Parts: sequence; structure tokens; C-alpha cells
Amino acid sequence: MIENEDLERARRKRKKIVFASPPPAKMIHSLFLVNASGDIFLEKHWKSVVSRSVCDYFFEAQERATEPENVPPVIPTPHHYLISVLRHRIYFVAVIQSEVPPLFVIEFLHRVVDTFQDYFGVCTEAAIKDNVVVVYELLEEMLDNGFPLATESNILKELIKPPTILRTMVNTITGSTNVGEQLPTGQLSVVPWRRTGVKYTNNEAYFDVVEEIDAIIDKSGSTITAEIQGVIDACVKLTGMPDLTLSFMNPRLLDDVSFHPCVRFKRWEAERILSFIPPDGNFRLLSYHVSSQNLVAIPVYVKHNITFREGSSQGRFDLTLGPKQTMGKAVESVLVSSQLPRGVLNANLNPSQGTYTFDPVTKLLSWDVGKINPQKLPSLKGTMSLQAGASKPDENPTINIQFKIQQMAISGLKVNRLDMYGEKYKPFKGIKYMTKAGKFQTVYRLGRHCHDSPGSSYAAHIVVDCQPPLRVVGKDGLHTRSCHPDSPGPPR
Repeated sequence: MIENEDLERARRKRKKIVFASPPPAKMIHSLFLVNASGDIFLEKHWKSVVSRSVCDYFFEAQERATEPENVPPVIPTPHHYLISVLRHRIYFVAVIQSEVPPLFVIEFLHRVVDTFQDYFGVCTEAAIKDNVVVVYELLEEMLDNGFPLATESNILKELIKPPTILRTMVNTITGSTNVGEQLPTGQLSVVPWRRTGVKYTNNEAYFDVVEEIDAIIDKSGSTITAEIQGVIDACVKLTGMPDLTLSFMNPRLLDDVSFHPCVRFKRWEAERILSFIPPDGNFRLLSYHVSSQNLVAIPVYVKHNITFREGSSQGRFDLTLGPKQTMGKAVESVLVSSQLPRGVLNANLNPSQGTYTFDPVTKLLSWDVGKINPQKLPSLKGTMSLQAGASKPDENPTINIQFKIQQMAISGLKVNRLDMYGEKYKPFKGIKYMTKAGKFQTVYRLGRHCHDSPGSSYAAHIVVDCQPPLRVVGKDGLHTRSCHPDSPGPPR
């Protein structure tokens, strides 16, 4: 891959410095990238070449899966293990020849995806193909003899320069590569995740609290079970070697916490305070789990009644939305969609607000609600026409809902203070809360007894997207920053 002999010698010399002892046994033998069509568009092998035919076991599992994300993450074969993750409609399939901790491999594959996204802006098949040289260089540095070596973005960017139009033109003319000639300054330090000599004109530290809710609700909207999966993503651009402490007003909410290596775990155990020297740029500080049901507020409820009668050519559709435990915040940009059964020919519905469309080919019903008015709840009612003589549909339609709630954190987790030590300047500090709800599913299924409605009642599968932008200035100088509701995270 590397054509320049001097650069190759520099890379070998660098690895000799990193490994004072022989490297550990090989973990990953090969990596295959599979697109949504089932085609292998990129493969990388370490030492020995593994035939593409090993992916046949993966393709068989993919055909058996009802949804793309339902493919088993670990697939045993006679001579290998296939461990995969699905990100951005691309399967990253690692081939293992000996038993290793599966979560170790899965975490590494997620690091690969995050690195590609950091380098190229997006992690798509087109972006990977356009930057295939850089991709192979990154994989060569991230994995040495099949074992993770350099996975921190700051270290990799000193090893391999991110692609730019000018650098690409120079490399094409001169035949050079993006590989650096010197060992990264942070590679041998006690904080390898942060490079030395960092300088910024504007010193800023932003933190995004991102949460995702999974819940089961009954037909009336009452919560049966609920939990939250959350992360705190950071964008830190501070000069020098700052030492930060982040405290919460209610840290006992957090369960099953997973930290970035920069976090001092002993202090968290003793004081429930995050103390760390941050990496430079974007990184995930921690992920957490809130499992106590009484701590999870459900921001919206759905009342629905979808019925079909035996021997009738019509069905009934009745759906009502309403806010729930939103602390007075408005529910906005509501969009409802449902995949109706194949036997439905047409839908004649009457929305109380907004507009709806029904595609008779794909059977997709979409309802653009807009903003929910608590004084007049939006509803969609009407009839559905079925094929003449057709039996009652056996399918279970789902109802998907997208909406946004501004200025609200679902779990109630709040950042108390962010303090900096080791540097004399005063940085700008900001926090933004963003909540994404995953799956809300009613318990009433087809064939179950239901007293509320005649005929057959169907379950609802609700996906929620809440993105609250905030801006407040506290006594400690911590700002909850204002961002566009569609902003994916900290400013880059």
C-alpha cells in the first residue's frame, strides 16, 4: 500500500518503538465491507488471505433476518467466527479464527466506523470508495497483526493526514501518501489520547447529552416498562493540557456506565464526579443506562383502534395523539407513518389537522401532523377499503411517529458544573440536551382478547425523535447552548 520506501521504514521503526515486547496474538484476520445489496465492496486481510466464500454464512443469516439490524452479531462457522456490526447501511464483518471476546471486536468495528466518519465527514460506500487509499492506510495503522494498535482520532491524524483536495492533487503528482514520517507526540505519553502542543484562539468545550428511550406501553398509553440508553458526546477545543471535572445534580440516575479511557474511574466510584484530561476534538465521554421505570417520562401517548371484520370489505382506522409528561413543552414536527396490510386497496381518512397521503402500491400511510395542540388533540379517523372477498388481514401494521420537543431532558439528568484545572485561561463551556426515543410498542397483538374494540386490534410500534436545543447561563458560567433542532451534535 505504501509505495515510498522511506515512509515504510518509518512506519516499521514506529511499530518497533511501540512494541517493546512481541505483539499479542492475532485477533482479527480479515475485514469485509458489505453494502445493502449484499455485495462485498472492500476487503482487508492481515497476514493471511481468507476467501470471500466465508461470507456465505453471513449472507445466509442475512436472508433469514426479518430486518437488516436483526442479523446475529456473532455467526459461528466450521473454521471461523464472523462478528459484524451494521452502521450507515453497511455491514462491517470481521473474520476471527480463534475465540476472542466478541464485545472487544464489536467495539473495534465501531471505532473503525467512527474514524471513517471523522475523516470523510460521512461513512458511506461512495465515500469509502473515493478515499480507498486512506481507508487502507487507516486500517493498517488501527490494526497491527490483527490486534488493535492506534484507535484514537488524534493519534491517527498525526499518522495519516485527513484527505483534502489540495493534498490529493499533490499526492497524485508526486506519488506520495498521507502517511506521516514521525511518531505522534502523544503515542508514548501517559495520555496517548491527547496530542501535545495544542493551541486555540477560542477555547471551547461543548457536551451533548443524547438519550434514547425504549418502552412498552399498553393500548391506553400507560407505560408497562421503559428504559433509557444515553451517551455524553463532547467537542473539546482547549489549549494546553487542561484537567476537567464534570459533576451532575443527580448522578445516581446512571446505571451500567461505560467511560472513555481518559476518565479516572476511582474518583467516579468514590465521588460520582467525572475527572479527566480530554482528547482534542470530538469524542464520546461516556455511555449510560437508566433502567428504573419510575425515572423514565414518556413524552407522548397514542390511542389507536385499527379493526377489520370477517367478511367485510372495509376496515376502521382511528388514531389520536397527545402530549404526556412534557413539562409544558410543545410537541412539534409530528409525522406519523404506517405500513398497512397488503389487502388494503385505499384509505378514506379525515385528519383533524395536517394532511395525509396513502400510496396504494407500497401501502404506506403518512400523516404530517405538525404541532400538537394540547387543547385540541390531533386525530386521524376513517375507513379502509379491502379487496372484495378477501379474508381478514393477518398482518400486524406498525405506527411510526417522529416528533421534536425543545427544552426538555427526558431522564431528568442535569449537568451541575464543569470546572477546569491546570490552565489559567477561562474557556467557554456549553451543554445541550437531546433525546431520541427508540421503540414504543403496545402489548395488544392480533389474536389477543381485547375489550376495547370489536374485531382485531393491532399493536403500534412508535419511534420518537426529540431534539431540544437550550441556551441558559448559570452562576458557574456553564451555558446550555443554542443549536438548530436538526443539529446532529457538537459544532465541528
